[in-house]
Amino acid sequence: MATEVKVPTLGESVTEATVGQWLKKPGEAVKADEPIVSLETDKVAVDVPAPVAGVLGDIVAKEGDTVEVGALLAYVNAGAAASAAPAAAAGKAEAAAPAPAASAPADDEEGGNLTLSPAVRRLVLEHGLDPSKIKGTGKDGRLTKDDVTAAAAAGTAKAAASASAAAPAAAAPAAGPSRAQERVKMTRLRQTVAKRLKEAQNNAALLTTYNDVDMTNVIEARARYKDLFEKKHGVRLGFMGFFTKAVCMALRDIPGVNAQIEGDEIVYNDFADISVAVSAPNGLVVPVIRNAESLSVAEIEKTIGGFGKKAKEGTLTMEDMKGGTFTISNGGVFGSLLSSPIINPPQSAVLGLHRIEDRPVVRDGQIVIRPMMYLALSYDHRLIDGREAVTFLVAVKNAIEDPTRLLIDL
Repeated sequence: MATEVKVPTLGESVTEATVGQWLKKPGEAVKADEPIVSLETDKVAVDVPAPVAGVLGDIVAKEGDTVEVGALLAYVNAGAAASAAPAAAAGKAEAAAPAPAASAPADDEEGGNLTLSPAVRRLVLEHGLDPSKIKGTGKDGRLTKDDVTAAAAAGTAKAAASASAAAPAAAAPAAGPSRAQERVKMTRLRQTVAKRLKEAQNNAALLTTYNDVDMTNVIEARARYKDLFEKKHGVRLGFMGFFTKAVCMALRDIPGVNAQIEGDEIVYNDFADISVAVSAPNGLVVPVIRNAESLSVAEIEKTIGGFGKKAKEGTLTMEDMKGGTFTISNGGVFGSLLSSPIINPPQSAVLGLHRIEDRPVVRDGQIVIRPMMYLALSYDHRLIDGREAVTFLVAVKNAIEDPTRLLIDL
C-alpha cells in the first residue's frame, strides 16, 4: 500500500515552495517522521518527513520544481521488506560487474549513505576531500558548506588518490587555463532576497549616515565578566547583546526610526522586534528577537545563540523570521571595514556593524590608539529626517562608549 507524501502547510501567506533536495532515494527504507525531502520557501528551508515507515517509492516532484501547498511529492510504500529484493539484486549485480575506478570522493560513511547537497558536493570535489572524514554539523549530521570549507582550510579529510591518478601521465599535454562555466538555478530564498532588496532601492529614498565608536569600555567589560556571565547564563557574552540594548534605547527616544510607511500612513511601534542577520548554509537569514526592549543582555544573547544553532541545523521556522521593526547586520564578523546596508522592507532602517580595528584617535589633545568600529545607519529618508538619523546613531555610540548608560537607562 502506497502512502502519499504532500507539501505541508508552510506558514502564513506562503502558498508555494521549491523542491530543494531529496534526502532519500527511491527504494531506500525510511522511518516514520524521518525527513525525506527539503523544500525551500521564500524565507526558510522546510524538511518534509515520511508519513509512515516503509520504502520511498516514485518521486513525483523533482529537485528544482515549484510546488504548491498540498501538492503530491512522492509515495512511501509500506513495509521495509520491499527494499530487500532490489537491494539483493543490486548486490549480486555489483559482485558480477567489475568495480569502476573512483573518480570522486565516496558518498558512504561507515556503510551508510552520506547525502550531500549539490553545493556541498561541488565543494568536496573542488577541494578533493573525502566527505566521510568530515564531521557534519547540520541537521542529522549532514555536511554544510562551512564544514567542508573548514576541513579544506585545516588540510584534513583529503581523498585518497586513485592508482590511475597516481601514475605519471607521460604524454599528457600541458593543461591550459580553465574556462569552464556552471549554471545553477537560484534558490527561492536567493530570488526573494534579490527581489526585496531591489524593491527597497526602487521604492525607498535610501540614505546612509556614518559614525564610529570607541569599543574600549565594552571590550574591557566583556573581558572582565565573560567567564562569570557564561557560568551563570550558559551562553557566551558577545557584543550583540550590548548593541541590541543600545539600539532599543535609541529607538525609544527616536520612534520614527522604528516606524514604517503603510500607504499614506505612518505606523509607529511601541515595541522593538529586532531582526538580526545570522549566517546559514544557504546564505544570510534574519530571524527576529521579539520585544527585545524588555529583554536582558543575557536573554538577548541566548536568543541569538539559539537562532545561530537553528540556522546551522536548518530548523529555523517561518515564525522565527516573521516581522521585525529594525535590523542589525554585523558584517564585521566577515571582516568588513565599512558598508552601506540596504533596509529590509517594510522596515525603515538598518544598522550595520563592522570589524573592530586599532586606529589612531585624539583624546584630550593626545594621539592614542583605540579599538574603533564604523557604524552605518541606512534609512528611508521619506520617513526619517537626517537629524533623527544622526541623533539615533549618536545615542547608540554614547551607550556603547559608556555601557553604564545601559544600566541606568540613560
